[in-house]
Amino acid sequence: MSHDRRPYRLVRSGRYRDRVILTRTAAAAETAQLAAAVAEMVRPRDLLLLSGDLGAGKTTFTQGFGRGLGVDEQITSPTFTLVRSYEGRLSLFHLDVYRLGIDEVADLGLSELLDGDAVTVIEWGDTIAPLLGADRLEVRIHLAEGDDDRLIEIETVGSWAARDRALRAALAPWIADEDSTPC
Repeated sequence: MSHDRRPYRLVRSGRYRDRVILTRTAAAAETAQLAAAVAEMVRPRDLLLLSGDLGAGKTTFTQGFGRGLGVDEQITSPTFTLVRSYEGRLSLFHLDVYRLGIDEVADLGLSELLDGDAVTVIEWGDTIAPLLGADRLEVRIHLAEGDDDRLIEIETVGSWAARDRALRAALAPWIADEDSTPC
């Protein structure tokens, strides 16, 4: 399968650099394992925003994340259902806002979902970030050299910054060097 390998901007400098963890995976299974490691770090009410091109691995990430939470059910993309919920050690809400405008997101009852004790993962979450609170983990998945290679930027925002050191330790097997590029 061939993917468009458009150039992208990694966070390499400025005030955000210290909050970004740059990781690399070489297979879908590795992306899922990385996500499971992130799941070990989450708490009730945590929010993860996933972004990346079509086919980049947002749903694969969420599947691994769910496994890390102990979800036994198969996690599928909520593209047409918009919201799916799963039970594990914490409840998981999985949203896909690809087809929604900002106004339509309000109709989802997003604030009620975020106020509960579940963890929420939003695919294409970068498109609605202005509507969300300041506490979140932003996961940007980029296509890299091979068909299954991914460069994944994980940015701690707000209260996630307090977990940065532990998150870096959990993600150590996938930490990439700062000069990693997708092409």
